[in-house]
Amino acid sequence: MNLHGRRMLPHLQSRLLVVDEDVALCDLVSRFLESEGFTVDAVHSGVEGVNGALGGGYALVLLDVMLGRANGFNVLRQIRATSPIPVVMLTAKGDTLDRVLGLEIGADDYLPKPFDPPELAARIRAVLRRSASHRSSPAPARIIVEDLELDPGARATRCGGQPVELTTVEFDLLEALAADAGHVISRESLVTRVLGRQFSAFDNSINTHIYNLRRKLGPAAGGGERIVGIRGIGYLYACSSKSSFPSG
Repeated sequence: MNLHGRRMLPHLQSRLLVVDEDVALCDLVSRFLESEGFTVDAVHSGVEGVNGALGGGYALVLLDVMLGRANGFNVLRQIRATSPIPVVMLTAKGDTLDRVLGLEIGADDYLPKPFDPPELAARIRAVLRRSASHRSSPAPARIIVEDLELDPGARATRCGGQPVELTTVEFDLLEALAADAGHVISRESLVTRVLGRQFSAFDNSINTHIYNLRRKLGPAAGGGERIVGIRGIGYLYACSSKSSFPSG
């Protein structure tokens, strides 16, 4: 295996599953990712993808939207029903609806086809770093902003006294905003902190995650927006009070 001078990742963090019915593309992607230090298995059906993701001991799943009748979205739904394993979706270039739907269901990131292989490797590493940091970092204090409560240790969210199911990225984004409630955070900072990659003016994924959070959390107690967009700058979580308490 040619590693091009790159350091091998720890074994448990380097096993990837590629789910794509295009056998030739799987071969090309697998060979490139293996040259980057990953261990890669490829399957070509939705059933194999679900079984592998749930029981194969992989660190991340690279999932194509186009899987015939199985449909990558259905595969993602089945994975998310029981597993938080990171998933990066491959979508048709320019198909915004696919990207939005994937993020809503629980994808951690997406990349449109055709893609640049080094960017794919960079996206995968960013998602893996983010996932690893959640497992290794000590739990920060619970954050309470009016009727919103976040418990980073349990990665649990309650709003208005009711539990709210969030994806990994949605929780990270809400935690960043709530921890600095009342202050504007730039889109560039959110992309870097939450998605773990370099900011691009053409990357609208943060906007999609903000939309999903607004939909899941609903309006503030007074009827206004919880998350306010500041045109040309970024977002803030609106509040009049915030508290922090040790987790546990």
